[in-house]
Amino acid sequence: MSNEKKAKNEKNLDAGKSRGKVKFEVYGEEMVEKTVKLSGNSGRVYLPPDWVGRRVKIIRID
Repeated sequence: MSNEKKAKNEKNLDAGKSRGKVKFEVYGEEMVEKTVKLSGNSGRVYLPPDWVGRRVKIIRID
């Protein structure tokens, strides 16, 4: 990839990071709202045990 293309691509990536909030529309079965807790060097959210093995989507809201 040429240097010009790399520079243009990096500018596009930077522009995407500077956006504010975005809107998501999600359809699903259930929703819970939780606060992420510290767990070592990462965060953790506990979910109901009947959700084990299910697909979930996590959206940071603040």
